Amino acid sequence: MTLLGQGIAWLVEPFTAFSFMRRALVACLALALGAGPVGVFLVLRRMSLIGDTMAHAVLPGAAIGFLVAGLSLPAMSLGGFIAGLAVALLSGLVTRFTALKEDASFAAFFMISLALGVMIVSLHGSNVDLMHVLFGSILAVDDDSLILVAVIATLSVMTFAIIYRPLVVECFDPGFLRAVGGMGAVIHLVFLILVVLNMVAGFQALGTLMAVGLMMLPATAARFWAREVWSLMATAIFVAMVSGYVGLILSYHMNLPSGPAIVLTAGAIHLVSLTFGPRNSLTAGWRQRRHLKG
Repeated sequence: MTLLGQGIAWLVEPFTAFSFMRRALVACLALALGAGPVGVFLVLRRMSLIGDTMAHAVLPGAAIGFLVAGLSLPAMSLGGFIAGLAVALLSGLVTRFTALKEDASFAAFFMISLALGVMIVSLHGSNVDLMHVLFGSILAVDDDSLILVAVIATLSVMTFAIIYRPLVVECFDPGFLRAVGGMGAVIHLVFLILVVLNMVAGFQALGTLMAVGLMMLPATAARFWAREVWSLMATAIFVAMVSGYVGLILSYHMNLPSGPAIVLTAGAIHLVSLTFGPRNSLTAGWRQRRHLKG
């Protein structure tokens, strides 16, 4: 076999030989379609850390679902969605009726949710169950989980197509949206629901601690390559897809845990973008300063 043939085999063999690798790849691609745009808007709205908060907000609901029905996909997904939505709504109410800012409110509920979820799983399960909930296993994605991820990705894409313009306006000029009767509060709520849904999808594949990585790292990396909102979304989706594919390849050939390999691949792309990207990167800033001095 030629060197080129060996390279191609190295890149495609895991997916042609094993069905669980194919399911994992499809799950990564579907997650990228939904989580990429969500991450971009979280960055634009300066809510990046809230993405981490929502990833942990689903944990107590998923833990209660696990307590009731074991490792049941419907029970854990429904519990996670209800818990995440409850945290989002409670944080919004606290922000609206008190002097506490939204990020501080989310942070408070984040700590409560994380501790409560870990406590529930620890008291009524084993260490293996806790590791599954926190870190997931994308190689163990079954057909039901894959369908759930695909449905959430499809719903996310369709919803973004409907609310794209008012959501962009709400990001940059919420006062104008209120002035023209654009239902900014409704748009904000729909967006938070999308965040929770994509966290539930990511939780099923990567676990609560890894899901936010595939959402936020591609979005932050995109800022160094693209400018317009649509191009930021496209770039984030592309980076998330590449991260999923490369992470799975590395995990297969180097015997690495798949979830961390995927997120670390996204982190490596982020660092490369931060250093060499054409927009606002370290080298772009250095070139601009050199040009001004010259």
